[in-house]
Amino acid sequence: MLNLLRNTQLYAPSKMGKKDILIANDKIIAIEDNLSEFENKHVKIIDAEGKIVTPGLIDQHIHVIGAGGKEGFGSMTPEVKLSELIACGTTTVCSLLGTDGTARNIRTLYAKVKGLNQEGISAYMFSGYYGMDTVTITESIQGDMLFIDKVLGVKIAISDIRSSYPSATDLVRKLRDIMVGGMVGGKKGILHIHLGNLPSKMDLLFELVNDFHFPIKHISPTHVGRSKELFDQAIEFAKLGGMIDITTAASQYTAPYKSVLYALEHGVDISKMTFSTDGHAGLTKFDEEGSAIGVRKAPIDKNLSETLLLVKEGKLPIEKAFQLVTSNPAENLGLKHKGSIQVGNDADFCFFDEDLTLTDVFAKGQQMMKNKKIIVKGNFEL
Repeated sequence: MLNLLRNTQLYAPSKMGKKDILIANDKIIAIEDNLSEFENKHVKIIDAEGKIVTPGLIDQHIHVIGAGGKEGFGSMTPEVKLSELIACGTTTVCSLLGTDGTARNIRTLYAKVKGLNQEGISAYMFSGYYGMDTVTITESIQGDMLFIDKVLGVKIAISDIRSSYPSATDLVRKLRDIMVGGMVGGKKGILHIHLGNLPSKMDLLFELVNDFHFPIKHISPTHVGRSKELFDQAIEFAKLGGMIDITTAASQYTAPYKSVLYALEHGVDISKMTFSTDGHAGLTKFDEEGSAIGVRKAPIDKNLSETLLLVKEGKLPIEKAFQLVTSNPAENLGLKHKGSIQVGNDADFCFFDEDLTLTDVFAKGQQMMKNKKIIVKGNFEL
């Protein structure tokens, strides 16, 4: 099936001006100033006049089977629905387990990831959880990297009272398995690292880079905006060439978009930062006096809202701001066919009106939202 997007104001995410885009099934096959020669009865024409078109958004840290549980079984958060992702322009996710690697099963996560792919978006995952005893599908990190198509790396926690307090040697051994498995399996391979609020902060990661000389591109720290002290250290990590991930829905000391502006002011290149939501993580709910009154799930729409704040409040150009949720996470995850609008890539798009209100979403060539209405939902959504 051929679809022709006419008259887009294209941000790929680089600014490309007015372009037509031709899609065959799930791939982009042509981008030109004018592709009107393809207008015929066999091609569906979609007029995007007046619409800003960007790549579909990528959320590289989200709990699609839920997480939580710190207040007992009743505080475990629910699964993510397809329509929730489409509503905020998210067309690619990379999911993971949280603190709990027992009640939340790694094979259940894989099944959900495969299910989301069947429902129409692109979904991937990390093996592991907070602990040192990496939970895997094949009983080994290398096995998962080699043989499980959707596994892109491994998660672990450091500087957190709920972690297993791994050493730098522990981490470098996991990194070795990830990297070697990735080499053979055709994946980049990353160790995705949850950062807690202990005073050790990112010290272990600097040890990996400076003492063990491990390639920094395989080390992926998240929740770097948990405190100003941690974020200042993350800035130094980014200046060494590392990619730092700012959580938009939890674990930040200030507004995430303000963290980006602060990092830019202190010499970090925009290409070294990403946003992720931590969506459906379990968060404490507080009343107006600051007392804990229950639990809630982390929202999954904050990548979009914080990116728009970078444009509207931070005065960052669209082509710069959208890197944090498109090309940068694609680079971090090693997804060469995602994160940018170019010939050969997956046909994932977000349409915005002149006020930057999301109006339309395409995932793998299929229109999922039209004129602000979700037209494709998950199999069991009402």
